[in-house]
Amino acid sequence: MTTNAPPADSAGATATSDYARTLIEWFEGSARDLPWRAPEFGAWGILVSEFMLQQTPVARVIPRLEEWLERWPTPEALAADSPGEAVRAWQSLGYPRRALWLHACAVAITEEHGGVVPSDVAALRELPGIGDYTSRAVAVFAYGDRHPVVDTNTRRVIARSIEGRDDAGPPSARRDLEAMERLLPHDEHDARLFNAAIMELGAVVCTARRPECDICPIRASCAWLRAGFPATGGPRKKVQKKFEGSDRQVRGLVLALLRASEGAQSVPIGAVDAVWHDSVQLERAVDGLVRDGLLARTPDGFALPS
Repeated sequence: MTTNAPPADSAGATATSDYARTLIEWFEGSARDLPWRAPEFGAWGILVSEFMLQQTPVARVIPRLEEWLERWPTPEALAADSPGEAVRAWQSLGYPRRALWLHACAVAITEEHGGVVPSDVAALRELPGIGDYTSRAVAVFAYGDRHPVVDTNTRRVIARSIEGRDDAGPPSARRDLEAMERLLPHDEHDARLFNAAIMELGAVVCTARRPECDICPIRASCAWLRAGFPATGGPRKKVQKKFEGSDRQVRGLVLALLRASEGAQSVPIGAVDAVWHDSVQLERAVDGLVRDGLLARTPDGFALPS
């Protein structure tokens, strides 16, 4: 497949540099004031924020993140507490298994890395719950190393501005990282800023449904705009099932009940039975929570994992 990506010659390198510089300058003047962007935020805070930001809006993350880091300012502090307390503190962030993974990650950092979040991508990748994106994001945004970091927003901006397509299509780690690598400045400081800038552009300007092309800093060179905004036939987005009445809702109700319990106190079976009218669906939800390690059976009921 041919694209409009800059060729790997001196002219292409200059064009890429201009593209990156434009985005960096825009980011330096327009970036949102987010806590994890503060210079003193630290690697642990950035790691926690990356866990929380997965499929969760920024506005919901910020208050939970502040509470979390006040309670557990280091990996050792979280590792010394129970997984159940991590699940309790996760509250309404959704996908609560991330709380268990983050706790397991804190244990591994404490036991295997002396309580220091590693900077090496390979070492980060070996930690529980950390994939290719998070490992690179921590290495770049916490330690300033030069790596391409690709999320959904990054993929969309590259697809539109470089390749002239409205949709990035299915993810491909190799292809997506190569596309970002071609644009990434060689200077580590600029590379870090560019990684953040292209994500920010996709999050607030080049959005999926309503891109604001009139205020886009790279509109003059955008291949998609020059082509007249063609619909290039990206994959149809899956329609998410309704939350009301779903197993997800039932799981959430059960976890909310357990979070409201004090400490490691067990919640009686009868109290759990009362949270939902459909006993078959409730049993299915409870069994799923037990399988996922989010719930533990006790002699008289259920408790958060210890």
